[in-house]
Amino acid sequence: MGLLLVVVVHSAGVQDRDGARQLLQWALWHLPRLWTIYADGAYVGAWIAWLEYLRSVGLDHMCNWLMQFIRRTPDMVGFQVLPKRWIVERTFAWFGKYRRLSKDYEYLPKSSEAFVYLASIHLMTRRLSRF
Repeated sequence: MGLLLVVVVHSAGVQDRDGARQLLQWALWHLPRLWTIYADGAYVGAWIAWLEYLRSVGLDHMCNWLMQFIRRTPDMVGFQVLPKRWIVERTFAWFGKYRRLSKDYEYLPKSSEAFVYLASIHLMTRRLSRF
């Protein structure tokens, strides 16, 4: 449905694959019923490093996720709709309709997270009001 479970915003100085660790750490403790995670192909290295960390501290039994990495094949030319990737892009398009989220106006990452949550709440309440 494109609804958010959690938002993690970090500074521009942090690579996305390094910031993914914060998200996975949160999901490990707060989403015990999570089964499948779809991720961009850039996160493969971060995922392997995260699993090695979990094994080193003895928590690998808690992480029974199926990670599916969405990648472009080398023979793809031009625009191609990638499976499951369009869900993320559609959600970003929904957020682009909100003035505060159309550009990176915020100084603090927590402010950006708060406005993403507000936009999500607005989207969910509009969907609920239809029924």
